[in-house]
Amino acid sequence: MPELSFLDLIDVCDNVRVHQPSPVPSQFDLERLVPLYLSESTDSPVIGLLRPVIIDQLKLENERSREIDQESLWALNLDESNYVPRRNRATGPSVSFHDWLDTHDKRTAAIKELCERWRDTLLFEDVCGPKKWRNELYPVYADPFGLHDHPTTAAPGEALNFVFEMERSACALLGVITYGVHMSIYEEFEADGERALRVWVPTRSRTKQTFPGLLDNTVAGGIPSGMPIFESMVKECMEEASIADHIVRKYARTVGAISYFFRTSNGWLQPEVEYVYDILIPPDVDSTPFEPRPLDGEVESFELLTLVEVIQKMRAGLFKPNCALVLIDLFIRLGYLTPENEPDYMKIITRLHGTFDLERW
Repeated sequence: MPELSFLDLIDVCDNVRVHQPSPVPSQFDLERLVPLYLSESTDSPVIGLLRPVIIDQLKLENERSREIDQESLWALNLDESNYVPRRNRATGPSVSFHDWLDTHDKRTAAIKELCERWRDTLLFEDVCGPKKWRNELYPVYADPFGLHDHPTTAAPGEALNFVFEMERSACALLGVITYGVHMSIYEEFEADGERALRVWVPTRSRTKQTFPGLLDNTVAGGIPSGMPIFESMVKECMEEASIADHIVRKYARTVGAISYFFRTSNGWLQPEVEYVYDILIPPDVDSTPFEPRPLDGEVESFELLTLVEVIQKMRAGLFKPNCALVLIDLFIRLGYLTPENEPDYMKIITRLHGTFDLERW
């Protein structure tokens, strides 16, 4: 396998272009993706993207609802001659929740029943089957770049960006945008008169549902529905790396976010936002409390690797795809990756902060 460039690594992870060829051509580029809207209203926000196989299944779901004398979930606007116009959107096929699903509680309950039935019948076993099921809820928002709010923290009657929550493993079936946190714990020092870098790098457990055995960021995880972003980071630091709460709260710094549109090898759509944090190990303190140790079984081991070692492993494709992007972002922010040593510098910076072609959904 030839060495991957930094731009190649981004292409591996940010590998979807909506209604146009992907950075790396894929057999799935020919699929017609249909937007999922929150409601039947002409000014409804779009919240997901659906593959043809899901469209076919939603048709069957509506038939099933009619057979058991229940209200159907899905307004399927697929007739080529009778599209519903959408504000600021090109006319085309669309799917939405039926208008009777007019609260986040109703939508959450409906999606829960649907996903659990798909799990139990092994319908999409490679995505949300029993071995892939996470038993963790992810939030879905009307504005994916808006506030991370939740009914449990809102005032009575307060309008919410939150529109429902669903099983984590099933999010790729509806192509909804998901959110996570990633942290790099690192140290800088002088070697031969030059500034140098070492980063704590974990190896993922061989039994993980996703990307087993690959390298990761020091700490990373999804943001559960209803949990504040930073609190998710604090939780993951203890669960994955045995880093104490008071260390994270004192030394962790929020340093931005990356975003990318990932398609799995089976064609499932995973647009993701990752909030990025750093901990620089201070040179004048005992480093022991900063040294990560496996705790919950999701990490096999940790190594403190030099910049050269990290880049060699990245170029060999040994990192989980989105973790390579977080490390590229770290190298840029710390000044190790510059316009002088990287010819694709501007392309890289732009690609690390994508908007999922949301205007094309």
